[in-house]
Amino acid sequence: MPKPRARRRRADAERSIVVTLDAAINLLGRRPEASMEEIAAEAGVARQTVYAHFASRDALLQAIVDRITTEVVAIFDAVDLESGTAADALDRWTDASWTLLHRYPILLSPAVASANPQEDHERHLPITERLDSLIRRGQRSGEFHRDTPPTWLVAAIISLGHTAGQQVQAGLMSIRDAGTAFRESARRVCTRC
Repeated sequence: MPKPRARRRRADAERSIVVTLDAAINLLGRRPEASMEEIAAEAGVARQTVYAHFASRDALLQAIVDRITTEVVAIFDAVDLESGTAADALDRWTDASWTLLHRYPILLSPAVASANPQEDHERHLPITERLDSLIRRGQRSGEFHRDTPPTWLVAAIISLGHTAGQQVQAGLMSIRDAGTAFRESARRVCTRC
């Protein structure tokens, strides 16, 4: 009988982890300063349960980033950035990015921002590596500016996405308009006028 009980405990622990991460992603996306106690209340679990799975706020934030990164990688792999023109692939990349920013406002939150620029760079690698490869393909084909370094174009496009998200959060643009502006601006940054 000990095995079923151990399995049940493991299943309960997994459920606690999932509901805690869901609650943290939701709450911190709205209120980056929310405490661990508030996250526990949002999740419907005891504060001690949150700390049993995440020893600190930093550990919880890292788990959030890891979870979202896994989804980001899967979404970008499904987008197929190697087919069609580079400009069309860039549109698919920006649309997928916008979907993620809209689904996870926490990505724009200071709650997950790193004070260390190297950590921030590493955190964005699943996104930036694919975008960099796409931009280089567009430069080789002549669709994108060849005189602008790909790293600069990547940084500019990432910043445009963050700006679009911030416009929505501030109530200055609709989700649809900000997504359209993001896609069109990213294309303008890269293509010849």
